[in-house]
This record gives sequence, C-alpha cells and structure tokens, in this order.
Amino acid sequence: MTAAAFEALQAEIAQLEGEGRREIAERIRTAREWGDLKENAEYHDAKKSQAMLETRILQLREAALHAEVREESTGDACGLGSRVTVTDEATGKESTYTLVSATEADAASGAVSFQSPVGRALDGAKVGDSVRVVTPKGERRLVVRSIR
Repeated sequence: MTAAAFEALQAEIAQLEGEGRREIAERIRTAREWGDLKENAEYHDAKKSQAMLETRILQLREAALHAEVREESTGDACGLGSRVTVTDEATGKESTYTLVSATEADAASGAVSFQSPVGRALDGAKVGDSVRVVTPKGERRLVVRSIR
C-alpha cells in the first residue's frame, strides 16, 4: 500500500481505539442504568456493537502489521499509484484505472488493486504494451495508451 494509505489506516485505528471505544462505553453505561440486563435490548445492542468494533480494530491492526508500504510509481512503467488508460483490443472500449493497494480498491471509481487480475497484468507495462488479463469470462487483451 502507499504511505498515504498506511497513514489513513493508522488514523482509523486511532479513531476507533479512542473515540469509538468511548462512545460504546458510554452506550453500555447508559443501558446498564436502565436496570435488568437480561431483557435490556439497548444493553445487548451496545455489547454487540462493542464486539464488532473490537473485531474491526483487530482486522485493521493485522492489516497494518502485514502491510507492505511501497513508493508510488513515477517512471514510465505502470505501478502502484499509476493512472493508466487502456483500450480493450476486442471491443475498442477505452478504460482508465488507478493502481492501488487492496485496501484502497474501489472498482466503481476505477481504483483497482494491483493484486487483481487487471492490476497484475498492468504492473510493469509501458505505453504501447499489450497485456493479457484472465477473467472468469475468458481472456482479454488490453493495450496501454497512457500512464500518469
């Protein structure tokens, strides 16, 4: 992942461990004041939210622990952070992708993981290269038109 994505990950962990935990603790405290915990839906909901919060914190910590921070590509070859315009050889359709880490991927906005089939095919490609992408619907060939 990029250094910026790693910083955002660390910020999310800090927010959840600080403000997130304080909010849940307040919800639990308030619900306890309402009496019998056996039939206290607010208490049980707050405890469930607490478990989900702690699970999310563990997931993010695990991601941070195993994160590989890479510099964004600045050369003439596709790499992490590159904005690549390609043309599908079969259909002639032009698409633009930004190669990002898996945690930043958002296909709807064109941000594809460099670990995805398209990302792996484009990694290291240069303008004019034709790359092969294996998809569930079969093989596609993409021609790199520009890299920014």
